[in-house]
Amino acid sequence: MTPSSESLFSRRQLLRGGLSAAAASLVAGSLDLTLATPILAQSTLSPSAALDQLMAGNKRFTSGKMTAHEQDLVVLKQHTEAKQEPFAAVLSCADSRVPVELIFDQTIGQIFVTRVAGNVVTPELIGSLEYGAAVLGTKVILVVGHSNCGAVKATIQGKDVPGQISSLFPHIQAAVDQAGPDLAAATKANAINQAKLLRQSSTVISAMVKEEKVKVVGAFYDLATGVVMLLE
Repeated sequence: MTPSSESLFSRRQLLRGGLSAAAASLVAGSLDLTLATPILAQSTLSPSAALDQLMAGNKRFTSGKMTAHEQDLVVLKQHTEAKQEPFAAVLSCADSRVPVELIFDQTIGQIFVTRVAGNVVTPELIGSLEYGAAVLGTKVILVVGHSNCGAVKATIQGKDVPGQISSLFPHIQAAVDQAGPDLAAATKANAINQAKLLRQSSTVISAMVKEEKVKVVGAFYDLATGVVMLLE
C-alpha cells in the first residue's frame, strides 16, 4: 500500500468512525430523521441532466450571458421560504473568489452549497451532503477545487501555521503525495480524492450512486478564466 493510499484509507476509517458515532448519538437522543423517505419536492432532472445544467450555467458565466439575475427575486423568496428544491449540491473551498451560485449562473434555491477551506470531506460535510441527496433530492454533487488554492499551497509548503489551520493538511496530503509540488496538479488530485472519498465513506451516497440516483464528480475552477473543468 502506497503512502497516498494509506493516508486515504486512514481518513476513510476516521470518517466512518465519526459517522457511526454521529448515528449513535442520534439514536440515543431519539431524534427521528428518516433520510430514506424524502420529505420535500424533488428535482425531476436525472443526475446527468443536473450536471449538464451546472456546466451550461458555467458557460453562460464565462460568456457574460448570465440569466439567473433576470428571475424575480421576490417570487423566488416566496417560493423557497417554506421549502427548498435544489437540483445540485456543491462542496467547494471557502475561498471568497469562488462564488458558487455565480459561476454556475444559478439563483436562490437551486444549489445546496457546503464550503470548507480545501474543499475537504469531513463527517459534518458528509452529513450535510447526505441530507441534500437523500432528503432534498439533489441529483449531482460537484466537489470543486480551484486555482491558487491557499489550503493546498500551505499543505505543499508544510510550514508551521497558527491555530488549527494545520488541521486541514492531513486531508490534502494524499493529493500532494500524488501530484508533488505542482499546485494546480495537487489541487485537481485533491478534488478527485475528495469526490472518491465522499462516494466511498457515505453509505447513503454510495448506495444512491450505485442506483444511479446521484452523481459525485470532481471539478476544477480556474480563477483567471472562470471556466469549471470536470475531472472525472
